[in-house]
Amino acid sequence: MIDVSTLTLKEIVSSLEKEKFSSEELVLAYQKRIKDVDEDLNSVLEISPTAQDDAKKIDKARAEGKSLGKLAGVPVLLKDNMMVKGWGNTSGSQILEGHKSIYNATVVERLKKAGAILLGRTNMDEFAMGSSTETSHFGPTKNPWDKKRVPGGSSGGSAVAVAAGLAPIALGSDTGGSIRQPASLCGVVGLKPTYGRVSRYGLMAMASSLDQIGPFARTVEDVAFLMSTIEGKDSKDATSVELKDTSVPELMNPSVDGMKIGIPKEYFLKGMDKDVEKLVMNAVAELEKGGAKVEEISMPHTEYALATYYIIMPCEASSNLGRYDGLRYGYHSTGNNLAETYSLSRGEGFGPEVKRRIMLGSYALSAGYYDAYYRKALKVRSLIKQDFDEAFKHVDAIVTPTSPSIAWKLGEKFGDPLTMYLSDIYTITANLATVPAISLPCGFSKDMPVGLQLMGRPFDEYTLFRIGMYYQNLTEWHKRIPV
Repeated sequence: MIDVSTLTLKEIVSSLEKEKFSSEELVLAYQKRIKDVDEDLNSVLEISPTAQDDAKKIDKARAEGKSLGKLAGVPVLLKDNMMVKGWGNTSGSQILEGHKSIYNATVVERLKKAGAILLGRTNMDEFAMGSSTETSHFGPTKNPWDKKRVPGGSSGGSAVAVAAGLAPIALGSDTGGSIRQPASLCGVVGLKPTYGRVSRYGLMAMASSLDQIGPFARTVEDVAFLMSTIEGKDSKDATSVELKDTSVPELMNPSVDGMKIGIPKEYFLKGMDKDVEKLVMNAVAELEKGGAKVEEISMPHTEYALATYYIIMPCEASSNLGRYDGLRYGYHSTGNNLAETYSLSRGEGFGPEVKRRIMLGSYALSAGYYDAYYRKALKVRSLIKQDFDEAFKHVDAIVTPTSPSIAWKLGEKFGDPLTMYLSDIYTITANLATVPAISLPCGFSKDMPVGLQLMGRPFDEYTLFRIGMYYQNLTEWHKRIPV
């Protein structure tokens, strides 16, 4: 049996092309590892029943010398909020119990076209509302570095799966840090692309102006390779953008010589874990040694980002989740009349965090409060974006911590929503400003991973990949795996 625990995407593609092992052998190895390892972690909700047959078809086509896609035979896991035809997609919620998708998300179509094997779906915070993957109807996911700790969220299942070697790559979604924060807490690489770079068609919407699909992998190079497969204009998503060029890892120059890197003073404040700050600044020092010019910058509206996000996101979520009425699909409860049926179905089907955000959003959008809250939040969002626009006139990338702390204990913040929300403080600005951001491992504190966040100009993922690949060529943090 193949030892898949440390394999990268690049290594798998090369090995499949050289026929060191078959796609079927690879799929069987990952399926066995999921069964052996994931019972405690609870990161994978369902293994695809057709994965082995799909792998056999790829092997047959390869043996016949047919032209294959760049991900031919590579297993990939998907967050439970992405539509896969025939699969049970629930977005981690009871209200979609028994729901079966009737079409594929665009990213799924592109993965299939590239020959990837859809291995299964991963656990997540209910409707992506959470920072710890504890709000899932299917129970919490645990951090593979310490199973008493959270993996981050909301894409915790995908991050854990890659960290634990249950798949070489996985997809998640990021509304306010839901890819980068769990990537940081689990010691893997996670990218939130520029808004519009990846189609959202077939992604269960939480906050439509903030959501973006992105990849997890062990290395920055693997993330870039996967991005070149899923990105690009989609006629089914009006917010997707026609790209002038795509990031091709083979053509990259992993160098930082001459680059200007900004350190925003507003991101290094009281309350941050001292070890986190030290490790991030150590990483900055490595970039400086490579010829990067580091300077302190100011982003004055950062202090309003958390409040702005937690008005805009619940407003959009309350609107998007209105479609789950208990009548058309999923969980259903019967009342004495239509209004009571709605109330019972939604009251029983949604979890506490989802109901909390629906109520917050509905309140902020209600008559008499719309101007005071939602409209004002939109204005502040514009100011936050202006901070980024101004910063990128002087620097090529912005470096910050991904999370203010390492992973906390399961249940530690679960009953305190405000404290939980603060864990997103360094990631939400990228979503509000629609810029790309990536998290990669930069060290360990108390034997737990710490993440470095890089943010770039809109549609300039290329620069983030260059910096990230340069840093990973110098360091070994991304090669560590949990026991």
